[in-house]
Amino acid sequence: MSMRRQTSPLWNLRQKCGGSCTSDDELPEVKIITQPINGLHYIRSRLRPPRSKKSIYYSTDWDKSALVSNFQKRGWLQVPSFNGEWNFYWACTQNCRYIFGIDHPYRMRSDQVINHFPNSIELSRKDLLIKNIKRYRKDLERRGDPLAQCHPPDTKLGIGGTRYKHLDIIPMTFVLPSDYQMFVEVFHRNPASTWIVKPCSKSQGVGIYLVNKLSKLKKFAYDARTFYPQINRDTCVISKYIDNPLLIGGKKFDLRLFVLVTTFNPLKAYLYKEGFCRFCTEKYDETEIDNVFMHLTNVSIQKTNQEYNSIHGGKWPLQNLWLYLDSLRGEGVSELLWSRITTTIRHSLDAVAPVMANDRHCFEVYGYDIIIDNNLKPWLIEINTSPSMHSTTTNDRILKSRLIDNVLDVVVPPNRLPDEHWDKTPSPELLKNFTVLRPISPSKPQMQAPVRRKIRVSKKKKSKCAAASPGGSSSNPPPAEGESSIKRSNRAGKR
Repeated sequence: MSMRRQTSPLWNLRQKCGGSCTSDDELPEVKIITQPINGLHYIRSRLRPPRSKKSIYYSTDWDKSALVSNFQKRGWLQVPSFNGEWNFYWACTQNCRYIFGIDHPYRMRSDQVINHFPNSIELSRKDLLIKNIKRYRKDLERRGDPLAQCHPPDTKLGIGGTRYKHLDIIPMTFVLPSDYQMFVEVFHRNPASTWIVKPCSKSQGVGIYLVNKLSKLKKFAYDARTFYPQINRDTCVISKYIDNPLLIGGKKFDLRLFVLVTTFNPLKAYLYKEGFCRFCTEKYDETEIDNVFMHLTNVSIQKTNQEYNSIHGGKWPLQNLWLYLDSLRGEGVSELLWSRITTTIRHSLDAVAPVMANDRHCFEVYGYDIIIDNNLKPWLIEINTSPSMHSTTTNDRILKSRLIDNVLDVVVPPNRLPDEHWDKTPSPELLKNFTVLRPISPSKPQMQAPVRRKIRVSKKKKSKCAAASPGGSSSNPPPAEGESSIKRSNRAGKR
């Protein structure tokens, strides 16, 4: 076995794709699979069955307790990844791309399954995700689909920069340097706006910064005049910054949600009901655009701040967020927000489904990053193909262990080896915490926000309510009926 990292097809592929994989985990010391091609004998050696049919053999590139403990709990046996005797392989994206490479003679057996699709980069790379969503919008509009309905032309454009009623799921985004001139035209219409720049092929908040002046983008102005797509790989996306995020305790946060896709044709996707909020360590101030600790929620960035709390890790269970919103904004608000989030995620998957290489040996767990604005509208920020399985707290470890346990119940047929001929339709009791992401129907009436009663309040009471509201600002939404009832019950208890 040779270990020629520099000359392997994987190395060339990574250069063509423009960088490393999109992963929350730091890249481990993984042995890249580079077997010499010995003709038919090599292929036959790959096709020979496992040593025993009684047990499932697994291999993994990530030595994480959430993964290994679930494999061992099922009685699976670990084998090296390079000998091809595994039935279940939790691989890094580099090895997966190498296995499916056109110059690699490996042919997967019918009893093997792997945790990545061949071209999952269509979702994880920020520029490709934007391209797929824009094409998805145009296709629906060309077909006259009701999902492509638009607001009237005189409607003021928001953060998304579109007039779509159902497809406004991402902030207005341009790819630099190719779209630099288009961005400049939009920027001049509102020079006071703030934008966020992100490298296309990096993760963990690396290389992200905020700008509110064109002078900070001189590099892209030069590259736009001398841009050659075949040579230039230093591409970035620049998006309209969401300057009105929903704040809790004055701090910005985003949601990390997990989505399991077992097949793209037909699309079978499941959203995990448990997730967590990732909080910044410093209170939000939109004027301080250079302070990453109040704008970027990545744990890898926040844990370098002195204010970082290692006990709770700056994370909040998703259930706590639902309780908070229902008590503050009114009962049923959490269900409305969850419905909007599931619709946003389903749109993103429908956008890439036509271009995804659907291999029956594959499944994938995606990590979705979503920000909620003050109007309770979810915005899709990015998607990770290798969400971190590293646990920073006890609750984090429990959540991810349950997630992997549920994933294995769904993707592996019960009481037998993996089988590519299985229709990947698990029984409802095996879904547990997964909810099915069903096709979107615009004719179906969407949930409405709770109706609030109009109560006549004297001027003195209005001034007291304004002073008691978070931050004392009139821009905050008024307290909902659910909130007022909670306060009345608390006052009754005190009496």
